[in-house]
Amino acid sequence: MEYKKLGNSALSLSVVTFGSWAIGGWMWGSADRKEAVKAIQTAYNLGVTSIDTAPVYGQGASEEIVGEAMKGVSRDKWQLLTKFGMRWDATQGTRSYQSVDNSGNPIDIYKYAGKESVIKECEDSLRRLKTDYIDLYQIHWHDVTTPISETFEAVEKLIQQGKVRYAGVCNYRKENMLEAQAVVPLLSNQVPYSMVNRKIEDETIPFCIEQNKSILAYSPMERGLLTGKITENFVFAEGDHRTNHPSFTPEKIKQTNAMLAKLNVLANDKGITLAQLVLRWTVQRPGITIALAGARNAEQATQNAKAGEFSFSEDEMAFINQVVDAGI
Repeated sequence: MEYKKLGNSALSLSVVTFGSWAIGGWMWGSADRKEAVKAIQTAYNLGVTSIDTAPVYGQGASEEIVGEAMKGVSRDKWQLLTKFGMRWDATQGTRSYQSVDNSGNPIDIYKYAGKESVIKECEDSLRRLKTDYIDLYQIHWHDVTTPISETFEAVEKLIQQGKVRYAGVCNYRKENMLEAQAVVPLLSNQVPYSMVNRKIEDETIPFCIEQNKSILAYSPMERGLLTGKITENFVFAEGDHRTNHPSFTPEKIKQTNAMLAKLNVLANDKGITLAQLVLRWTVQRPGITIALAGARNAEQATQNAKAGEFSFSEDEMAFINQVVDAGI
């Protein structure tokens, strides 16, 4: 497995980092807890030492599963990334959207990052995760109702208390990052990036390279679309958010699969899967530090981990880039 440092810190992450949204079940059509625990443990044993989660993933379920899976593993042997600022148990801030929890009960999700809320969320996360510190604490989305300075003063307090090692952000624009950076040093920005979603190349990537901030790419597989296993008539499980997602229209699926068919030639030549090709391409793109990859079971975790065990030559990257450029 390859590891990369975040910014100029002492924190190194596995280039394939375990993304824990799907194992929380919420918005993914449920999940098997025992299989999820095995997936995390399998990934760790294969060198995937970094795990990214969030309280809102299953309304605490994902963090609890991570805590269960890593119980007994020396805390300095793995890196824990979690988030704050998405509340389902409070009504402050801005209501982001309506949803249902894993039991089918209606819930409202609010973006809120007031000082006391940040402190409370951290304490709750530490309890669920069964640990006494978080390696990278990230705001999940920008809260327009709270001054950024207030939010990150809370994070700075948590760092001083030893409950958080480093601060990061998710889904932040450069002006938001600069404002937060004035309060506490930031290591990273976690943003969506994939072969079919490269919007961050215009502003975010150049800014982060200039500022020596790491980019943690989430949804590099475009929520499973880039595995090549999604067909135009694919039926998602009840409660799966992809049912109405714009990336999963029949036309988009057909277009993406045509691109993947061309890339599969290289994958076959190298003896790798399309998913491994996609993940490896992601972490070799300029400015990208790591890619988050979810897994619901041990087999998926094993396949993801292998993307950190090889690299593409310049010619191979040029070929992939050419195909991707033509396919979007």
